[in-house]
Amino acid sequence: MAVLVGIFGIAHVHAPSFVGCCQADERARVVGVWDGNPERGRDFATPRNLAHFENQEELLGQVDAVVICSENIYHGALIEVAVKAGKHILCEKPIAATPEEAKKISDLVPKSDKVSMTSFPCPFSPTWRAAMARVQAGEIGKVVAVCATNQGTCPFGWFVEPELSGGGAMIDHLVHVTDLLNRLLGPNPLQVQAQVGNNIYGQEWEDTAMVTVSYGGGAFATIDSSWSKPAGYKTWGNVKLNIVGEQGVIELDLFAPGLDYYSDRHYHLGVGASLDALMVDEFLSAILEDRVPEVTLTDGLLASQVALAGYASVRQGGAAVSVRSLS
Repeated sequence: MAVLVGIFGIAHVHAPSFVGCCQADERARVVGVWDGNPERGRDFATPRNLAHFENQEELLGQVDAVVICSENIYHGALIEVAVKAGKHILCEKPIAATPEEAKKISDLVPKSDKVSMTSFPCPFSPTWRAAMARVQAGEIGKVVAVCATNQGTCPFGWFVEPELSGGGAMIDHLVHVTDLLNRLLGPNPLQVQAQVGNNIYGQEWEDTAMVTVSYGGGAFATIDSSWSKPAGYKTWGNVKLNIVGEQGVIELDLFAPGLDYYSDRHYHLGVGASLDALMVDEFLSAILEDRVPEVTLTDGLLASQVALAGYASVRQGGAAVSVRSLS
């Protein structure tokens, strides 16, 4: 029996991919789309031959699961509606855009016995899995440091409206890498120190962010999560990690496999595994097998806490901030 899926919010740039992955999987059927902006919702639904629902409750009553791709600030409200209705959830990152939203969602998680996932595709990367296997096998000894990036072009739109996004480049790009670090170094980030700038576009929102995260056991990581690439830069993929161990180094680029294509801009035509498809496969498999998914809402909350601690550090002039202080 197919899992009936409703799309709740289509503001995020990844919404088309998630819908396409659900439509391509015979275990799922996309029932329709709801968005807080009805005109935007209709414009999204019509070319994809999807039903558009102006009433949120009507769509919710016809589905087993929801995929949330709204603006960041609405995640908490939509998660709350889905939890109360007993629906499975796949929510776009960052899960929480404010400390208050993080607390609200954290309180909701234990109330649900359904599958609840954060849309983190990177843990499903074959490149990442191979690197983790080598670390776990002890090939490079104890990991002591990681130098990571998740740079890109500025998406503009609501992403640069902090009242909708929660911030700028730091909250947008930091969480993907933070989740990987939590899997590598343990889900115990201790302190965050961050510096941000607006030297590229000169606006109030940050377009550059450099973050240092310390972990138990003395390990630390640096993350460049900037919108520092020019408008014509390749369309996707710059998640890179240099994992430094006591006995060696592993360098990985999660989106390297692909072709460079140039026309009006630089396009990256990926080859091999689709990470979004692998993530959606895990979501559907966890629902049908009635098990906890490999990536959870709790993982997303922990990654969001690191970003929120980064903003607290910036407000305190770059001082180190305890992640636990925001729990």
